[in-house]
Amino acid sequence: MSEPEVFTISGSKAGQTARKEESKSRRNVNKRPNTYEQYVQPCFAEFLGSTLFIFVGCASVVGNTGSGSIQPAVAHGLVLGIVIALFGQISGGHFNPAVSMCVYLCGGMSLPLLVPYILSQMLGGIAGAGLVKAVFPQQYTNGSGGAFIPDVMSNDLGKITLAELIMTMFLTTTVTVGAVNKKTSSQLAPLCIGLTVAANILAG
Repeated sequence: MSEPEVFTISGSKAGQTARKEESKSRRNVNKRPNTYEQYVQPCFAEFLGSTLFIFVGCASVVGNTGSGSIQPAVAHGLVLGIVIALFGQISGGHFNPAVSMCVYLCGGMSLPLLVPYILSQMLGGIAGAGLVKAVFPQQYTNGSGGAFIPDVMSNDLGKITLAELIMTMFLTTTVTVGAVNKKTSSQLAPLCIGLTVAANILAG
């Protein structure tokens, strides 16, 4: 089946020919999937992004000397927006098992990538937290600014679980509408997702 011609405003035949050749070369590349680019590179991007996200996020929590959540909220929102902008074109910029599961259920990624993504994110989280403990060994136990500190003997656990469900739904909705859905996706998705996390932390 012949490739439909794409015309520019200038209508240049040379430009049309060049675009046809480029389109053919892209099709040839797509016919030979590269295992490294399909699996290794995205998983490494998820690992590295999760490491940076957790390191900055945890560092902002242990370094929070005040009683408020502004410092952790701003730090989490900024670093998440940055790592999504950096690695989004490589892996999609999930950095969260809940986000990966949501994207998979919405048809935004294939099943063979789901488990490796989640493992990469968990390993990245462990690495990020380990780096925080290495840098701030004395302050590591400080939980000021953490989202929730539930008392399991009280009735707060149910309320906290409900709040987490609502805020996770807010995050996954922002991801699917702002980044996954082609009709509604925006270049501002990294900023919107980062602001969503910041708002969730402030609300929590």
